[in-house]
Amino acid sequence: MPINKKINPFLKTNNDTGFGSNPNSVGGRFINKDGTFNLRREGVPFFRRIGIYQKMLSLPMWKFILVILIFYAAINLVFTGIYLLTGADQLGGLVTATQWGKIKEVFYFSTQTFTTLGYGRLNPEGDTANLVSSLEALTGFLSFAIATGLIYGRFAKPKAYLQFSHLAVICPFKGKTALMFRFATYKDNHTLTNVEIKVNIALKVAEDGKQEYRFYDLALERTKVDSLPMNWTVVHAIDDNSPLNGLNKDDIAAADVELYVLITGFDDVYSSPVLQRTSYTYKEMVFDVKFVPMYRESADGQTTILEMHRINETREVKTN
Repeated sequence: MPINKKINPFLKTNNDTGFGSNPNSVGGRFINKDGTFNLRREGVPFFRRIGIYQKMLSLPMWKFILVILIFYAAINLVFTGIYLLTGADQLGGLVTATQWGKIKEVFYFSTQTFTTLGYGRLNPEGDTANLVSSLEALTGFLSFAIATGLIYGRFAKPKAYLQFSHLAVICPFKGKTALMFRFATYKDNHTLTNVEIKVNIALKVAEDGKQEYRFYDLALERTKVDSLPMNWTVVHAIDDNSPLNGLNKDDIAAADVELYVLITGFDDVYSSPVLQRTSYTYKEMVFDVKFVPMYRESADGQTTILEMHRINETREVKTN
């Protein structure tokens, strides 16, 4: 159920988030933890809707490698089938008499033709086999050109390489209460500059018998840092100017609260701007705990050590 409490009427809502305000048309969170939008399109043909190049660039590395291997095996199986259908007798140099042995030899011949390696023991003799092998060699050239472009695109694509805390905490802060989460870059020798953050919040409210989402920009203790060599704990003070003012844990759950986080910065390595998104729902907000420090001095006192494994570590805070 949405909350019925009055939000400060003087707070300015943000109508530029791009999300609808009708709660009956929204399913789950707006933004996934990995920064993608929790949205599925329908009513458009699949091949018109999907962008293969963009999809391949955004796949996790293990999925990308798996797709390449599956494609390589599948295309060679297809050409193996074509060679066998046209007749294995059109390939000279076969030495195996069994059917399974012929299939294996033809498959390996296909891989050699596809990669233009060509050991030379097997060779096409008939016109049909020569035509098929010519088409396969052309397919191999084009496939490796595309794969090379995809691999380069994945390595050359600028990324923020940010790791966020799994939870956002609500705890005492400077005599008030504050909402906090933190993040840090996790790559060695990778420091972002001119880093800016923007945080929006969505709340489901009921007013005059009507349910709707309202969106607000959260005021932060700091919205920009010149560089980000260490972690950054983002702090939003919950005061009279906060849409969270006066809301307890049950109210936040009832309001289906979600934070939208957008980080932008400049990557010196690629000389390019980068961005990363994430979100926190009410299920990922914890009361009366506080983040523990995640950096320490080295044993020789010469270096600061950032302990990335402690980014989610918290401790309880006693409240009156």
